[in-house]
Amino acid sequence: MKHHATDAHTLAAAYALGALDDAERRDFDAHLRSCEACRQEASEFQATTARLAAAVSRTPPAAAKAQVMAAIDGVRQLPPRIPAPSQAPVLGGILRRRAVSLALAAGVAAVALGGMAVWQTQNGQDLQREARQARQQLDAVSAVLAAPDARTVHGKAANGALTTVVSSDQQDMAVFTAAGLPAPGAGKTYQLWLDHGGTMRPAGLIDRDGTVILTGNPADAGAVGLTLEPTGGSPRPTTDPLLLMTLPA
Repeated sequence: MKHHATDAHTLAAAYALGALDDAERRDFDAHLRSCEACRQEASEFQATTARLAAAVSRTPPAAAKAQVMAAIDGVRQLPPRIPAPSQAPVLGGILRRRAVSLALAAGVAAVALGGMAVWQTQNGQDLQREARQARQQLDAVSAVLAAPDARTVHGKAANGALTTVVSSDQQDMAVFTAAGLPAPGAGKTYQLWLDHGGTMRPAGLIDRDGTVILTGNPADAGAVGLTLEPTGGSPRPTTDPLLLMTLPA
């Protein structure tokens, strides 16, 4: 698939997520050798994707393997789904962003939801609800990461947690990821803030490693803050910030 030279700068996210075909990857590899900005952006997307996958991963229960092995003999294999010739995919450059979103959703969902099927018999309704919520979050996260104006910043909180914020004015959303976040303690939670001209506005809660969509309007925010607050959060910060990450203009 051919792209104009100016299109190469928009493919960093697709490259990081493995959504380019072989020819495109070779072309983009060549482009990276002469473009420092794209090398940095691709590296940040790769690091962020790894953190997102690790943050939402779940350890299957000890009985999961035995349940799967016991069910193998009684589960009929479905035939392969082969599209009709008239429906052969012709994706082209105009569908690149959709391909990126699907690649991210598939990649992270495989980690996040891989063990859920074996639990369905005893936890069907709960797992279906969790799956829907996870897919909705993955859709939102993938839309931000695949946005052509996505910007990434990394930080380290005072308590040692590694953090990443990816924001998109086009999507009017920002994604916050934390790794190595210590337990907040009884009666406490971590609260996120958006700094609007010196006014800190609540932007959501996070009490463990993971990924959240920031609430509020990130478009006019100058920074993202993190504080330790009472359970349920506070209307304004009550402690010194553990983190204040300046967002790119």
